[in-house]
Amino acid sequence: MTISAFIKKQRNLSGLTQPELAEKAGVGLRFVRELEQGKETLRLDKVNQVLGLFGYEMGPVKMKITDYATG
Repeated sequence: MTISAFIKKQRNLSGLTQPELAEKAGVGLRFVRELEQGKETLRLDKVNQVLGLFGYEMGPVKMKITDYATG
């Protein structure tokens, strides 16, 4: 599941509209729309503001060198 689909699902399960989610998270309505539409470049701090309403947070994942594909 993409982050876009996850946010939309959580918003719907919470019974929130996009404007309500934006207000509660302290982000703009445009940001919420872009997030749910899967825009590729978004500020992680704002994504975390939205995720925080549902008890989640995104961050970097530590990987070992062997986890990277080699050419």
